[in-house]
Amino acid sequence: MEFAQMPKCWRKQTKPHKFCPGCGHGLVLKALGMAIDELDIQKRVVFGCDIGCSLLAWDFFDVDTVQTHHGRTTPVITGIKRARPELIGIAYMGDGGGYAIGSQHLVNAAARNERITAILVNNTNYGMTGGQMAPTTLPNQKTETSPYGRDVEEMGYPTQGPEMVAAITREGAYVARGTVARFKQLQGYLKKALENQINGSGFSFVEVLSGCPTNWRTNAKETWEFIEKDMAKYFQVGELKGSGGKEG
Repeated sequence: MEFAQMPKCWRKQTKPHKFCPGCGHGLVLKALGMAIDELDIQKRVVFGCDIGCSLLAWDFFDVDTVQTHHGRTTPVITGIKRARPELIGIAYMGDGGGYAIGSQHLVNAAARNERITAILVNNTNYGMTGGQMAPTTLPNQKTETSPYGRDVEEMGYPTQGPEMVAAITREGAYVARGTVARFKQLQGYLKKALENQINGSGFSFVEVLSGCPTNWRTNAKETWEFIEKDMAKYFQVGELKGSGGKEG
């Protein structure tokens, strides 16, 4: 990608990124950067990233950035937003940081209707630590800790995060699930989530279906088939709550 095509808020000297080849984080972050540019909010953004693959985004943007302890990105960004309400707080995390160790923080921030934007990248496994089973691992999916496939009778069903957040948030919240397979739609969802915060309406949450070919052990074709067919079949893509603004 030529630098001229990059979002203005990217730190150009840190590219290409540090994610594995085929990882979806780069696409999610590009969509987020484009949304930040369109809204012209770069100087107001505070970007928080979690431990896990998401921590590799710490030098992605030319904005104020904080890297938190695992699962604590949501409360850190909440604290910053409460202390400086004029700022735009973005909490960026993986499925472990949001649905496992950080689940209590996500749930309570949503229930309190905190005026922040949380973005959770769902790749159905713990990518950085070797591909163990995550809260989002699909039924029968094999991982390092579910070598025979996720048995839902023994291990439970995958977490439906946006559905949970939509159920506990008040009027004014924005909740959506996007996918790296539909880039323009994803960019629109992220823009709406940021607009919802700018307008002071309430909590904004976007889950993004993403790929992890390194741990899935898939080639390019198999990776996209898993995202577009297997994941999307279980995790329905779309807006679950609120409108947040006009989609770009």
